[in-house]
Amino acid sequence: MTFRESETVELKVIVTEDAKKEIVAFANSSGGKLFLGVADDGQIVGLDDPDGSALQISNMVRDAIRPDLSMFLHYSTLEVEGKKIVEVAVQRGTERPYYIARKGLRPEGVYVRQGYSSVPATDAAIRRMIKETDGDHFEDMRSLEQELTFEAAKEEFARRSLKFEEPQMRTLKLINRDGLYTNLGFLLSDQCVHTIKVAVFQGTDQSIFKDRREFSGSLLRQLNDVYDFIDLHNQTHATFDKLLRVDSRDYPESAVREALLNAIVHREYAYHASTLISLYEDRMEVVSVGGLVSGIVLEDIMMGVSVCRNPQLANVFYHLQLIEAYGTGISKIMQAYKDAKRKPTFQATPNAFKVRLPNMNYEEDHEENGTADVKVQDEQREVLKLAEKGPIVRSEVEKLLGVSASTATRFLRNLEHEHLLTRLGRGKNTQYITAEK
Repeated sequence: MTFRESETVELKVIVTEDAKKEIVAFANSSGGKLFLGVADDGQIVGLDDPDGSALQISNMVRDAIRPDLSMFLHYSTLEVEGKKIVEVAVQRGTERPYYIARKGLRPEGVYVRQGYSSVPATDAAIRRMIKETDGDHFEDMRSLEQELTFEAAKEEFARRSLKFEEPQMRTLKLINRDGLYTNLGFLLSDQCVHTIKVAVFQGTDQSIFKDRREFSGSLLRQLNDVYDFIDLHNQTHATFDKLLRVDSRDYPESAVREALLNAIVHREYAYHASTLISLYEDRMEVVSVGGLVSGIVLEDIMMGVSVCRNPQLANVFYHLQLIEAYGTGISKIMQAYKDAKRKPTFQATPNAFKVRLPNMNYEEDHEENGTADVKVQDEQREVLKLAEKGPIVRSEVEKLLGVSASTATRFLRNLEHEHLLTRLGRGKNTQYITAEK
């Protein structure tokens, strides 16, 4: 019997750590055989304890290779030239890619057979194997990153008195049947790489930036952080109905919420481009990657038809009471603008979806009498003049401007964000002083 290394044959004198790499490579490729007790040149060396060597391989496969590959290995003890060797036959696995557990689903942990050698698989090859095994649905595929933490998700679930342990993660499909994190788990983890970029512009075009931020991490954290950032720039304007002061915000809070949820739940996460949110003087635009699901057109969406691209993610948001039912987001946005002169618009291309929310105060500020901007500027000057005398607190602004506590807080936060005031302390001890120039 002649032994020679090939694409499907590997020779080892004894059991070594490299045996894991060879077995993984065979399982990820077309299968093959590992012979123990045979030198690289084909010389029969033999084994003193073939059963012990086979047991070593068996334990190695069980403890160090994921997913479980045991059922695809067969062991035989052969006698050649009066010496005993072990044949380990490895079949091509059905849950590829297989990988060395401590190195993870990365090239340094995933091997394939190439000629006479076992080499690291490329990222593209790993994704292709995952797609072939798990199917086309992004959420259900195994995440390439398995070292995940979920602090933000735990906080969000705890706020609603909901458990977020392994049983719940399995039920919600963040963990698959093999105990591996799925892409859904990755999206909700603190390591999520998909981002939302928010920019604030002066005027009605992109000529001058006023502010910009990029938000990353768990989608649940992004949802809260992005909403707070938009809320900071969602100014409150005052009008008067006889003696009654009426405050109205630039953008209805419910419309902002639904537009943001829509962008997160329905975007295509197979692409790595960021979700973009742009705030102009006259409008807010939210652009998410991924057009409408195949077979659905914009007219269908406007009629309330909903085919969710990420149903498992939507289910998590439903579980957290962030969304109530599928297909209601657009109608809620339109309802928020039912009495407005300018209505939201929606635009879909094959690869993107845009929601445009009009600034409800823009016509009043810029097209009718232009008095509100002047009023806001006058109020800012009054507050800054007060701050020049020493630290101020929210209650003083309430009294000075005759506004509610929440309006005064937003007013102070806007001045802080524009670097006109500096905040000192937190909570009840919060004070504001004039910012240093």
